[in-house]
Amino acid sequence: MSYVETDIDQLARRSEDEVREHLAAGKLVEGLEHMSPEYLRGIRRILTVSADTEWVSAPSYLRAAQHAPALNNFGSAMSIIQDELAHAHIAFRLLGDCGVDMDWLMYERPAEEFKYPYAFDVPLNSWVELVCANALYDQAGFVLLSDIHQSSTFGPWKRALKKVDKEETFHLRHGRTWIKKLVADPAGKAEVQAAVDWMFILTLEWFGLPDTRKRHGIQLEYGFKGKTNDELRQDWMREVVPFMEEVGIRVPAHLDEESGMYVIDCPFPARFDPEKREWDLSVGTVSWDEVLERWKGRGEMNSVYVRTMQRGYRTMHEC
Repeated sequence: MSYVETDIDQLARRSEDEVREHLAAGKLVEGLEHMSPEYLRGIRRILTVSADTEWVSAPSYLRAAQHAPALNNFGSAMSIIQDELAHAHIAFRLLGDCGVDMDWLMYERPAEEFKYPYAFDVPLNSWVELVCANALYDQAGFVLLSDIHQSSTFGPWKRALKKVDKEETFHLRHGRTWIKKLVADPAGKAEVQAAVDWMFILTLEWFGLPDTRKRHGIQLEYGFKGKTNDELRQDWMREVVPFMEEVGIRVPAHLDEESGMYVIDCPFPARFDPEKREWDLSVGTVSWDEVLERWKGRGEMNSVYVRTMQRGYRTMHEC
């Protein structure tokens, strides 16, 4: 059995009107018995993105954690990685409850079919880049999951995210604490700046297409999320930009005092050179179609990370 949609009409028998009536009464969706085909399709989609993002972060962070300056620092990173795997398991387990074959989803699915932010296709090569990822990527995860925790109409996920939120808070605090420590030294500050220069804009992309191009109708109507992409992007900048200003790290964004909104100070979306891990801002703003093409093409670490996570399962089944 593969991750196909042909079973959706059989698994989710409620009509769209019945689901709307259920939600309007203030009730949570607790399982397939409360879902319509559209609800099931939508909750599978957002759970898959969440599960894949948490799952692929583990090999990404592990690669960088091997550069930890001391054994106890490596232990802290491993604790974070264990948390990420547990978060992924929650989402994969819920997908199993939604009728998806978990073995196929986790261990047999081709690498290019995984759905997670493009940022994880770019390698993290140092301890500094790992702690910057904790401060930037985990902040993005916290923003996204907090919104879902507050707004989700899918009861099992809503309850599970209470624990996930607390652990993501630990991850981003780990990043912030280390960045404060590193910027106290000029060489360390230069390393943080170099990492933030390419990671900040990649995290802006994390929230997806702008609201002018993205329709959120069913996602907001059925409570898969509570805020739009642009609203979530603003929430992320509201946390990250003041912190970076506090520690003296330059970022291409500032608060517009009059509107109370954060403004991006560089071309966005922009062209990214994944080999150099540099933004070519000289060409100005590029089209979202160009960005979508890069996302769909994935990056050099996509197959590496997925193969790493699937190796044990494949070895066991090939014996």
